[in-house]
Amino acid sequence: MKKLFVMALCLLVLLGGCTQDSQQVSGVSEEDLIVVGFSQVGAESEWRVANTESIKAALTEDNGYELIYEDARQEQENQIRAIRTFIQRGVDCIVFSPIVETGWNSILQEAKQANIPVIVIDRYIEPGVEGLYTAYIGSDFYQEGEKAVQWLEEHLEKQGRDKEHLRIVHIQGTLGSSPQIGRTSALEKAIERHANWELVAQECGDFTRAKAYEVMSAILQKTTDIDVVYCENDGEALGAIDAMEEAGLNCHGSDGVIVISFDATRMGLEYCLEGKIALDVECNPLQGPYLDKIIKQLQKGEPVEPITYIEETQFDCFTITQEMIDGRDY
Repeated sequence: MKKLFVMALCLLVLLGGCTQDSQQVSGVSEEDLIVVGFSQVGAESEWRVANTESIKAALTEDNGYELIYEDARQEQENQIRAIRTFIQRGVDCIVFSPIVETGWNSILQEAKQANIPVIVIDRYIEPGVEGLYTAYIGSDFYQEGEKAVQWLEEHLEKQGRDKEHLRIVHIQGTLGSSPQIGRTSALEKAIERHANWELVAQECGDFTRAKAYEVMSAILQKTTDIDVVYCENDGEALGAIDAMEEAGLNCHGSDGVIVISFDATRMGLEYCLEGKIALDVECNPLQGPYLDKIIKQLQKGEPVEPITYIEETQFDCFTITQEMIDGRDY
């Protein structure tokens, strides 16, 4: 019996030593972790998956966080329910990417009353409710659209086609979402400026390859006289290209239909390298490090910038190389 007691005591000491070493390795005890509730739109695209992984990689336990992750599966009600759960659990910070811009006032009021800072990532919330959240991290979607339109104007001028009649098909993203609103606005304003630009079709592709293929196929049953297809993300561009190639259209930026896209995912850039996507404007999903910095500033009581725009670039089929694609993180 005495021998068993000694063995048990040694085991407890050993386990205690292991626990202490584990805490020393991470540098943070469980009680000191910053608890963050994160509600993501879903996993509808390669871009969204990269965004989620960037945030998970930044908000790790080794970096001082306990991350509570919820996938909204494209439903605003799921996001509101998740945020309310975060509030009830008393998290230190709430992070979410809003599916649409409207409908957030009540839940954000609840978070404000609970003194929980809210950081909005990737997509905007409607103007007028800025006081209900702490900061925004993401893209300037209107400027992304402006980049695309400016490139198209310059490209047509180089080809000597700037005075020709231009027939444009527009595949929109999820209606009411920030990327859709910004990128749509830029194109529509450009069409107003150019009397020779005609919008022959405008349909919602919901940011997915399958839906874009469906709507593009329907458009092609009415007309194949198309010069430009302006898609609001890479998934939509791939779906639109699938439909056009099935219909026998040449999708090549130099001598065929000019396909413009956004996100610059790896698959999108591979299509750009092949010439099937003429221009791909980057929408950078790697927002985790930006989020980590702002949360830690808030924890220290330091002021933070209300808006942080992510650094972004663009790629076209005339200048992109395989080395450019291989050098990217997503």
